[in-house]
Formats: sequence, structure tokens, C-alpha cells
Amino acid sequence: MPNISQILITGSSGLIGSALVKTLEKNSYKIKKLVRSNSNPQANEFKWQPETGEIDPLALNQADGLIHLAGENIAEGRWTEEKKQRLRDSRIKSTKNLCNTLLKANSNLKVVLMASATGYYGNRADEILDEKSSQGKGFLSQLTFEWEEAGKILAENGIRLVFMRIGVVLSPNGGALSKMMLPFQLGLGGKLGDGKQYMSWIIIDDVLNIIEFLLKNDSLSGVFNVVAPNPVTNKEFTKVFGQVLNRPTIFSVPGFAARLAFGELADEALFSSSRVIPNRLKEANYKFLFPDLETGLRYLLNK
Repeated sequence: MPNISQILITGSSGLIGSALVKTLEKNSYKIKKLVRSNSNPQANEFKWQPETGEIDPLALNQADGLIHLAGENIAEGRWTEEKKQRLRDSRIKSTKNLCNTLLKANSNLKVVLMASATGYYGNRADEILDEKSSQGKGFLSQLTFEWEEAGKILAENGIRLVFMRIGVVLSPNGGALSKMMLPFQLGLGGKLGDGKQYMSWIIIDDVLNIIEFLLKNDSLSGVFNVVAPNPVTNKEFTKVFGQVLNRPTIFSVPGFAARLAFGELADEALFSSSRVIPNRLKEANYKFLFPDLETGLRYLLNK
């Protein structure tokens, strides 16, 4: 097994990235952060220009792994045409540029883990989806497809490449859970629409554990669904979250109100049904820390 010890990370300031840096450093990995601006650089920060692919050559010295997490937040702001282009550029264009730079530099990378998303599968009602399932329809599905396509040149050049199709990451430090906390704590939480849409969730601790698992296992490549093994409907999630917080969940958000507030994002994310299961992680004998939603939420919220 290759000894992966020095890791480059893009997106190190995000929800997953910031937690991952701490975890990997604690586990004796040497981390180099690729950052857009380093006017006041830390010792482990190196300049990276996603628009051009330019990387500080010092970042590549002795690096044997890359975890590519960078990408503009999908859920922040309405999806104007300008916003959608930024989402594309921050994923597709930046990934193409990054890969081309790495190949031209003749880097010694042995493995690259790239973030992707369960949005690849689109809105599929209650259909059970695994890594062999087809691409869905819609903006997010096409975005994710092209995002992955942009990275495949690395595998074609002999680098072990893993795509992590990540679901809804639950963390007390940001993301979906933090946005839901206040209304639920006030007793104003409730289901979205009829609540029948499936949500493929995962606790942040499992995400971090899976990333290290994929780094270490050199026989693993290709697509992995990074989700818990028990997806739930929005109605089920609402009920469990209310029980954990000991708050009522009698309200609901009508579809028209959400569409008025969020536009296209409402249909593509809030009301999209994604019943995704992690078949390949199961086959690789990954043991989930939190396969059950209630146990995971109680852990995160100290309840």
C-alpha cells in the first residue's frame, strides 16, 4: 500500500475542508492548503488560481495526495444566470485547470479525491439509487456530470482517482443543519411541501472518516456515494429532528412559498427527492459511525 503522508487540499475553509484539515493533522498527515489569496499566508498555505490553474510549485514538492473540495456554495443566494455560471466555473473550469497544471508539472500524486454530489442523480422520487444508477435531469445533475468529466483526465494518466458524491452533510458548525436550528428550536420547524422527498444525509464525522478510508485503500477508485445507508424523507427527518430537540413540528412550508423565496433552487434542491445508498462503501466494508439519523443528531447536538 502506498504511504500517503503529504496532502494538498482545496476548499480548506469550507464546512468539510476546515474539519478535515484538523482531523488529518491530528492523524499525522502533513497538510498543504491551496488557497486563492495568501497575502498573509500561514506556513501551510500555497497560492492557487482556479481561473488559470496556476499553483505555487512549492506546494507540489513531495505531495502524494490531493483532496479537491473547492466550489462555490450551491445554497447561497438565488440562482441567477450569473450565479449559475459561477457555480459552473468554480467546479468545472477550476477542475480542468487544476488537472492540467498537475499533469504538466509531472507531480508525484498517487491519489486524488474529488468532491462531487448526489445531485448527479436528479429528482428520482422513491427510486433507490446507487453508484451504477444513471444520470438524472436538471441543472445540478448536468453540473455534477461535467464536474466529474473534468477530472477524468487524471485517471487516464495513471493517477488513482476517486469521486465522492456527497449528500447533505449534517454538522453543528454550518450547512443545512445550522440553517434549520433556529426555526426548529423556536417550534416553527416543519416539513417542506408534502415531505415525501427523500434526503440522503450523512454526519460530518462519517464524511471525514470516509475520506481517510478512501485515502488509505489503494484498491479503491471511481465513484463512491458518501451518504449514510438509511436515507429518510423530509417528513421523517422533520419528525426525528423535532424529537431530538423536544420541539413541535406542526408547521410546513408550502411549495409556492419556497419557490417564491428561492426560485429554481427550491425545485432542484429543497423539493428534489434523492434516495441514494452507499453500495460501494458497504462492499469495501466501511463501518459507518452513525448509520441512524436519530443517533447521529443526538451526537451532534449533545442531546
